[in-house]
Amino acid sequence: MPLKNRIQDFCYRQLFPRAGLLLVKLISRSYRYRLVDTQNETRVFDAHGTVIYASWHQRFFPGITFFATRKPIAIMISQSRDGEMIARVVNILGWRSVRGSSSRGGTRALKALRRLTRKGYRVGHIVDGPQGPFGVVKPGLLTIAQFAGAPIVPVIMSAQRRWVFNSWDRFMVPKPFSRVVIRFAPPITVPRRLEAGAFDALRRDIEKQIKKLYIETDNWWRSPEMIRRYFS
Repeated sequence: MPLKNRIQDFCYRQLFPRAGLLLVKLISRSYRYRLVDTQNETRVFDAHGTVIYASWHQRFFPGITFFATRKPIAIMISQSRDGEMIARVVNILGWRSVRGSSSRGGTRALKALRRLTRKGYRVGHIVDGPQGPFGVVKPGLLTIAQFAGAPIVPVIMSAQRRWVFNSWDRFMVPKPFSRVVIRFAPPITVPRRLEAGAFDALRRDIEKQIKKLYIETDNWWRSPEMIRRYFS
């Protein structure tokens, strides 16, 4: 391999992921986190030995370092070139990357996730990633729940002060020293067998529930009473 290509490969595989993660960690250490409704997470994990965390792509930034405390945790990542960099970051965090998507290697990745959940791994999943459309729960979330045999716990992340980027999902990064809420929603069980119509109806219902919870949680920042409740 030519020297130029080796340097590019090193930057893409090692330098950029590590530098980016260092920046994320530095910013995240300044956040004032508050966990809300953790009993929803605990109840599922105690009953099933695993749990599937579900979040919008727009909001996963505050969870990057936080969910490193929930190890062992696995996440499905596409086999694309961009997915390679994400997998590197995931591995540096101490998570377990499982490579595959609906278009390539999906069945193999689902079987790998099932094996890991039986060993006590939790699963993280971005419901509308990696390219949207924003706020649309894709079928993969339900399929993972069916394979893993575990309930879904939507994780609602909201920040009082934030930057919003001009991306397809209006990606959010909490500003340094911001208050951040991580809220564990009530668990959602997906039956192992569902007809196509029932499967899509449940997918749409989960989508509505998650949207409602994000709106509700974001509105807490407009309520002095709610801010006092969680941050006094």
